[in-house]
Amino acid sequence: MPPLTLLRREQPGVTVIVVSGELDATNRAQFESFLRDRPEPGHQVVFDLARVPFVDSSGLHVLLAFATDRFRRSGAVRLAAVQPLPARLLDITGVLGHLPVHDTVEEAVAAARAAAERSV
Repeated sequence: MPPLTLLRREQPGVTVIVVSGELDATNRAQFESFLRDRPEPGHQVVFDLARVPFVDSSGLHVLLAFATDRFRRSGAVRLAAVQPLPARLLDITGVLGHLPVHDTVEEAVAAARAAAERSV
């Protein structure tokens, strides 16, 4: 299994977090630690999951905890380019009804910017 890699790309009003590798119990602490450097309140975050073939319950927990924190801070989280196996987990657990999911990162960033503009 390739190691988890995480990259933060700052754009005006939107942070894109590029995730590569599996999100599971073996790297949960790494994922949580990376997300501790939270964007400011009201900021929009997009997770680029194009290179994430698998997510287990611990990875899902970290994503949901982060999304809850963003919501409490008047921000939002969007998921982009979710692969089939993680998409199935999101569907089965009902997460798809609570987090916006976009086919591409570009669509997610555009939607995040539009949402940020509406809230100003």
